[in-house]
Amino acid sequence: MTQTFGTLIRQARKDKGYSQRELSKLLKVDFTYLSKLENDRADYAPKEDVIRSLAYHLGLGEEELIFLAGRTPQKDTDFLKQNYKEMPVLFRRMQENPEFARKIFQAANDPE
Repeated sequence: MTQTFGTLIRQARKDKGYSQRELSKLLKVDFTYLSKLENDRADYAPKEDVIRSLAYHLGLGEEELIFLAGRTPQKDTDFLKQNYKEMPVLFRRMQENPEFARKIFQAANDPE
């Protein structure tokens, strides 16, 4: 099963011992909104500052959480905009060729 944004933050919240109400106060959001996020039922992805606050309070990686929420960090959005012509080809090629995608991800994770 693929990890979702909601299941990840729910499990991390429970691991940290927070109730939804306690965590929502720290995040400065309504607890019903946090419940929707945890159940993957929010009408839209949370804003980047809410995601960063979740990451901080739950001890999760910010950028990974932003991507899992369906957002792109602003610095990456700027890069995508600068290279917008090449992005559709790159994504299509990665989807069509899993070996190519694996090599790209491996190269991205190799320390320089």
